Amino acid sequence: MKKLFVLALSLVLGVSLSYAAKVDTVLIHSTVMNRDIKCVVVLPDSYDKGAQQYPVLYLLHGYSGNYANWVKNAPDFLKCVDQYNIIGICPDGNYNSWYFDSPIDSTVKFETYVSKEVPAYVDSHYRTKKDRKFRAFGGLSMGGHGALYLAILHKDFFGAAVSMSGGVDFTPFAKNWDIARVLGPYEQNKERWQLHTAQHLAGTLNNGDLAISFECGTGDFFLGVNRALHLKLTNLKIDHDYAERPGQHNWDYWNNAINYQMLFLHRFFEKGAGTSKS
Repeated sequence: MKKLFVLALSLVLGVSLSYAAKVDTVLIHSTVMNRDIKCVVVLPDSYDKGAQQYPVLYLLHGYSGNYANWVKNAPDFLKCVDQYNIIGICPDGNYNSWYFDSPIDSTVKFETYVSKEVPAYVDSHYRTKKDRKFRAFGGLSMGGHGALYLAILHKDFFGAAVSMSGGVDFTPFAKNWDIARVLGPYEQNKERWQLHTAQHLAGTLNNGDLAISFECGTGDFFLGVNRALHLKLTNLKIDHDYAERPGQHNWDYWNNAINYQMLFLHRFFEKGAGTSKS
């Protein structure tokens, strides 16, 4: 019955069945927003074959996206879940929440939902390794910003963050992507906007607080802000991985990028388990 359900879900989402990872969709209740929100759970093929516990990657979608984007558009993500034995969790961040607890709209509390309520559900329903050394955020575009923003704010609970084409400083794009809806108009709220950027929060880090990796395509409109974040972290002597590769702001780039970022996380998780090799 489970195989039939997974087949049906895969057909609905348009996902190839060339991988063995198990894809499911669950409803996770948000107390702070008083509603149930869909979330994709991707379990490695090995999950049903033993009793081991697994590290978890919370992988965030971009602007105008939803919880199903990664499994629909990035088959390499599913391949890496199997390859590295990592549970993948894709929560819904609303199409334009930017993963904030909005200071002006009480119905938008996606920082709390994604960083607290979703992990609480996941840890209680799946065999996870319940330690920050085995929890990470990742994401693309708006979700790349969210991955860094949330991991920095909650570094006591998450140990790593990876970002692909992240909008790590959105202040140069004040009229784009409905950000004003969750933070207020830029011209009247410049300080508030800056305080909510990953670029600003990076200044609160001490070296070793988080394992950080981020990248951006050389044809991407977010290239400049990613280079600026790389320079800031370098000047602050914060260890991190940074890469630029040919590519645009699209799924061709992100499907390739997830391979590099999940390898980075695999090595981080292995270090946490004391099994990394020199």
